Amino acid sequence: MNTPPAPQAAAGPCVIDVQGLNKRFGDKHVVNDVSLQVREGEIFGFLGPNGSGKTTCIRLMCGLLTPDSGSGTCMGYDILRDSEQIKRHVGYMTQKFSYWDDLTIRENLDFVARMYGMPRRRATVDQALESLGLQTRAKQLTGSLSGGWKQRLALAACLLHEPRLLLLDEPTAGVDPTARRDFWEQLHELAARGISVLVSTHYMDEAERCHKLAYLSYGRLLTQGTADDVIAEQHLTTWAIRGHNLVPLAQRLRGAPGVDQTVAFGSALHISGQDAALLERTLQDAIAGQDLRLERIDTSLEDVFIYLMNRSTDNFASPP
Repeated sequence: MNTPPAPQAAAGPCVIDVQGLNKRFGDKHVVNDVSLQVREGEIFGFLGPNGSGKTTCIRLMCGLLTPDSGSGTCMGYDILRDSEQIKRHVGYMTQKFSYWDDLTIRENLDFVARMYGMPRRRATVDQALESLGLQTRAKQLTGSLSGGWKQRLALAACLLHEPRLLLLDEPTAGVDPTARRDFWEQLHELAARGISVLVSTHYMDEAERCHKLAYLSYGRLLTQGTADDVIAEQHLTTWAIRGHNLVPLAQRLRGAPGVDQTVAFGSALHISGQDAALLERTLQDAIAGQDLRLERIDTSLEDVFIYLMNRSTDNFASPP
């Protein structure tokens, strides 16, 4: 899927400003001294391996979970004292679809509107159906919907009470590329209206569409900033080798001078390292006399993601 670059977010006021957040579950340090800021109208993406604390961190920043230590504000409210006020301004979309399969789309939205005690429920539901393109399926049973349509319903339900902040936990997992693209177009429309979005994702094309990113490695915040900032911070040089029978070459290059990472990408092998000159010499020697093509390429966000992930230590692993 071709992904356009993320538009620049306006430098609005801080919606989230947290310092030194920590959370333990038993003897596991799930969120470890995390500090960051999110601005109004910003789409802020969270990356990291499964179990790295992304969801816990998002919940801590928004007062949905109490930290063991640390402080901060969310939409001007104290995350320790004002969690109930914060919840009134937050829309939360979980990874697992959590609406009722035996109700229609309209009935699901009406039920959610009643839970919020919203006046003018019918008009509110009509507006939600229209804004997310759900009118033609309003009477369809939710259980018969595809993943993409269920995703639209979940987003519509999140927006019913007009939140200023959306929390999206891997919202496009299992959704086809066209539906994912449409979903992200909707997110940018919401951001343009001043709604801030926190989203966890494993898709690199989605990460590139975020205004800012944070990479969590088993509770620790390793890096944050724009996609360009995150890539530049690792100081990696990357080359691509193209040709046949690249698997044995990849095995020989692992641990070679200047080689920090080898990753297969289709019919190419990406090799990255922080010592540019040493890496180039190693690769030139490795392909000498072979029918292989060596080309220097831009380091991608996916190259960096794999590089950081390979240097992560699982805080849930059993000690040796």
